[in-house]
Amino acid sequence: MLERLGLFAMHRIDPEKGHGLALTALRAGLVPLPGVVTSDRLRCSLAGLELPNPVGLAAGFDKNAVALAALGRAGFGFVEVGAATPRPQPGNPRPRLFRLTEDRAVINRFGFNNEGAEAIAARLAARPRGTVVGLNLGANKDSADRAGDFAKVLRICGPHVDFATVNVSSPNTEKLRDLQGPEALRALLAGVMEARQGLERPIPVFLKIAPDLDAEGLDGIADVALSSGLDAVIATNTTLSRDGLRSPLAGEAGGLSGKPLFEKSTRVLARLSQRTEGRIPLIGVGGIDSAETAYAKIRAGASAVQLYSALVYHGFSLVAEVARGLDALLARDGFSSVAEAVGTGRGEWL
Repeated sequence: MLERLGLFAMHRIDPEKGHGLALTALRAGLVPLPGVVTSDRLRCSLAGLELPNPVGLAAGFDKNAVALAALGRAGFGFVEVGAATPRPQPGNPRPRLFRLTEDRAVINRFGFNNEGAEAIAARLAARPRGTVVGLNLGANKDSADRAGDFAKVLRICGPHVDFATVNVSSPNTEKLRDLQGPEALRALLAGVMEARQGLERPIPVFLKIAPDLDAEGLDGIADVALSSGLDAVIATNTTLSRDGLRSPLAGEAGGLSGKPLFEKSTRVLARLSQRTEGRIPLIGVGGIDSAETAYAKIRAGASAVQLYSALVYHGFSLVAEVARGLDALLARDGFSSVAEAVGTGRGEWL
């Protein structure tokens, strides 16, 4: 009841202010949190990382790593913060976050607003242990070497995280998605991998891709993923598509996330699973708002999943609901582990 009242109040104010208040409430201990949610079925491995469950928090909620202690008690199996850029940047002008309530969706055009890699690294260095935490790597909008920015952030923050994600798929930084082309992406990843080798403790590196890739683009991503030493691919980021939306805010510029993204992102996930033939782990993101949608991503080919936008409409109680519901669905279908279920329903999405 308290959570429903809180959500009702949040939805009466500006979305970005509501986002800030949610972070403040988390840090102040005002949000009931279940602690670690796990079971023998839910425990899993992702790119060498041991997770209590496969339900993660996607990047963007805690851009500056200010609520890691609370997020570690929220029931997630792993948490991704950021995106971080080498230098602080304010992002795009406000308003830049929109709730599409009729569609259970969100549009954002933040533009990598963050306090910069040094400030974020300091918080990551002081974080409580026990939670798998990764960082989304970004590039400064005005950088003369955007590809080099990703390696720079990894050098600064890499010693303090368990994995890092190369984010070349945000639609909110002009021409960033151009770096998804095979040649540009290979060169960018070569720099990131070199920076990883320079870390005292080399960590897994993931790549986050867009849902708007055509078949040729997806083939190129698959080839690069398999040849560049990547440890996993996150499918997908937000979309530029506005198909089927009812909200009067549907015309706002930016990336669309939430329920309308589920089908599109899951089809991309399944196609990437088919092209990579299980040789690289995939993380399913986009439209997850229940145990059933999380399970669908796993059966489409994901070894783990992430959610974020659904928290806007369901609150943090959703995290434990998804994890426990996923445990029940695995048991119902006779799976003793998450890994056993991965890809078993891929054909339904091809």
